Amino acid sequence: MSITLEPITEGLSQENIDAVITSALAEDVGAGDVTSDAVIQMDMTCRGKIVCKEDGVIAGLSIAKRVFELVDDRIQFDAKTKDGERVQADAIVARLYGPARGILKGERVGLNFLQHLSGIASMTARYVKAVEGTKTKILDTRKTTPGLRSMEKYATRMGGAVNHRMGLYDAVLIKDTHLALVGSISAALRAARKAYPEAEVQVEVSNLQELEQALNDKAPRILLDNFSCGQVREAMQIIRGRAVVEVSGGVQATNARAYALAGADYISVGALTHSATALDFSMKVTRY
Repeated sequence: MSITLEPITEGLSQENIDAVITSALAEDVGAGDVTSDAVIQMDMTCRGKIVCKEDGVIAGLSIAKRVFELVDDRIQFDAKTKDGERVQADAIVARLYGPARGILKGERVGLNFLQHLSGIASMTARYVKAVEGTKTKILDTRKTTPGLRSMEKYATRMGGAVNHRMGLYDAVLIKDTHLALVGSISAALRAARKAYPEAEVQVEVSNLQELEQALNDKAPRILLDNFSCGQVREAMQIIRGRAVVEVSGGVQATNARAYALAGADYISVGALTHSATALDFSMKVTRY
């Protein structure tokens, strides 16, 4: 059975995707695949299968498909699952048919995207599972691989997370670095509201004193940075519904539920994109 793949990602144009893939192919293929060109006849065709070698959540099938299309548009990519689906070890996620040289040329780049994005989706799914049944949602961050942010944030969505800021341009978040230069939460909030009166402003706080100040200044959303679970519970008693609460810093899949039960509306996790382990894939080919 064939699976119809969804559009590659939200927030990524075909032009941008092709630019990233073209760069990756140039890095790997360079002037040509000298081994395949030497030992594989030009007119040889083959079939291939991409196998996920461990349990996980799939992300990046459409990226992989596009890799092979850009290498040789005669290659057929037949997806057997879809992004966001959980698979078990040894599942065949796609079959390929077409020119052997092209399939071998695109193999590593296609699998690199698939394993990286699926690793992110799989780690994200573990966090989402940990807070299941609570009100808490898992957020990603800007701690992404340069040039791959939209792809990586797509992968976190496939794992069940909610995208936070895509960049510095789409949300106001007053952090400790801003406060170190401006001098106070009050001054920073006044300036932000003056510049962007319609925007929801989020303020990062690192202690209860800063929390009280942010609440006094009616910050609608507060980020508790590096608070322990006990400190989050204490903070929630102070906040009492006056602000949306996000927690970040030091949250693992093993303790995410404790933070959720402490009252956090959101938990942001940089590790989803900066520390996810690639999911293991391989491709096997046969001549036909």
